[in-house]
Amino acid sequence: MLDHTDLQILDELSRNSRISMKELGEKIHLSGPAASARVEKLENNGIIEGYTINLNQVKMGYYVHALINIFTKSTYHQPYLSFLKTQEQYVINNYKISGDSCYILECKFPSNEKLDEFLVKLNEHVNYKLSIIINK
Repeated sequence: MLDHTDLQILDELSRNSRISMKELGEKIHLSGPAASARVEKLENNGIIEGYTINLNQVKMGYYVHALINIFTKSTYHQPYLSFLKTQEQYVINNYKISGDSCYILECKFPSNEKLDEFLVKLNEHVNYKLSIIINK
């Protein structure tokens, strides 16, 4: 069970996972070693599964951000999943979901032309409904 201090730690780490243990401890009123021990316990218990970074896709040259609802043509999804492995430079996330579609595919593209090329190849495996993200 998580206590108030654990929740504070998770809140601070979600804002800045690179914070020093000393600074984290100061923010939550613990010593650096005590904060470090708490973080290690959260990691060992599987509460913290890893640390990540957020990338600015536009600054990296990916100007088109798309969400694509995927409708598989059969119950055999492997051709679609294999196709995605060949397109990893564009795929951010592939969520298997319940509801009208089978997956929601989040992608990034450097141009509308690359998006169109991707969609033509994608349509060989599945049907889709495309949404372009205008603003975050």
